[in-house]
Amino acid sequence: MSYSFFQQYWWFLVSLLGALLVFLMFVQGANSLIFNLGRTDTERRMLINSTGRKWEITFTTLVTFGGAFFASFPLFYSTSFGGAYWLWMVILFSFVLQAVSYEFQNKLGNVFGAKTFQILLVINGILGPLLLGGAVATFFDGSNFIIDKGNITQLGNPVISRWANASNGLDALLDVWNLVLGLAVFFLARVLGTLYIINNVSNEIIRLRSRQHLLINAAIFLVLFLTFFGRTLLKDGFAYDPTTGIISMEPQKYFHNLIDMWYLLFILVLGVVLLLFAIVRTVFSKNYHQGIWPGGIGVVLVVLVLLLCAGWNHTAYYPSNVDLQSSLTIANSCSSEFTLRAMSVVSLFIPFVLGYIVYVWYLMDRRKIDEKEIINDDAY
Repeated sequence: MSYSFFQQYWWFLVSLLGALLVFLMFVQGANSLIFNLGRTDTERRMLINSTGRKWEITFTTLVTFGGAFFASFPLFYSTSFGGAYWLWMVILFSFVLQAVSYEFQNKLGNVFGAKTFQILLVINGILGPLLLGGAVATFFDGSNFIIDKGNITQLGNPVISRWANASNGLDALLDVWNLVLGLAVFFLARVLGTLYIINNVSNEIIRLRSRQHLLINAAIFLVLFLTFFGRTLLKDGFAYDPTTGIISMEPQKYFHNLIDMWYLLFILVLGVVLLLFAIVRTVFSKNYHQGIWPGGIGVVLVVLVLLLCAGWNHTAYYPSNVDLQSSLTIANSCSSEFTLRAMSVVSLFIPFVLGYIVYVWYLMDRRKIDEKEIINDDAY
């Protein structure tokens, strides 16, 4: 197991965490539809009780995703999380709004009213997926940063990465293609949110409304995602020479990645088929409520392939639009071989953690949410 193997291995793990995070954004997607799917207080309470059981898993995955990047690719962490901190701070702040809303909306002494905190959930449901999708798009479109490792010797200011302007990451929202992927992730979260509500809330009125919104949001998502994906395959990509480390522009780099790594293309097609199957069968079969599972697996597979194409096959996964040679690759931004080896041993416990999550999920969803539970339980 060479140093290069551990670099590839940890990019796979980080990509898998990112894919799981996008799937778990169904919580944000469902929250953005609270007032569309729930027309009465009881209906909205059912929706909020449903997502309230899972929001902590989403937030924990987000934190774990950041922690894994910090441990395995610290230069990316210092560049993006440190340089583009305004973008990440807005994302984290939206999750803080979510946590506060779940905790206080139905507590005694709430002078703002439950609806105020429900609006905060909607804000999180919009900002979270939109900004996260925009941040992921920079893996393909680049960001405005500069790397100068020589600064590490400067005792007064040993900072090797800095943002090239004063926006500190908010300039990502000025790129139209970043917004396209951000909107695609937002509507994907709404698709997953409706699939989850159909599965978890035992109320035929809410399920009917969810199916109606599922079709609309799925159509918008497909248009946005296919537009971004098609453009990405045709655009010039950021390649690096594994011998010299020199970064250059390669025509249709990401298309070549899919052809060279044909197994990823197979996984991508499988993921798309699973997602489309979940959407179509849920829309046209009133008795089918399990669409969140094939749809969720499909989303994880598709996002995993996209992230792997951004970093594998000698590709710069975090390109710099200011200085091409400052672009980050899995080779020039990773931790030491000793660190990656040590963490790889710890990563062997991941399947046991996932098994525990699946078991807890099963216990929480063993009984579907209905009006009776809302009458007898005031959790949210």
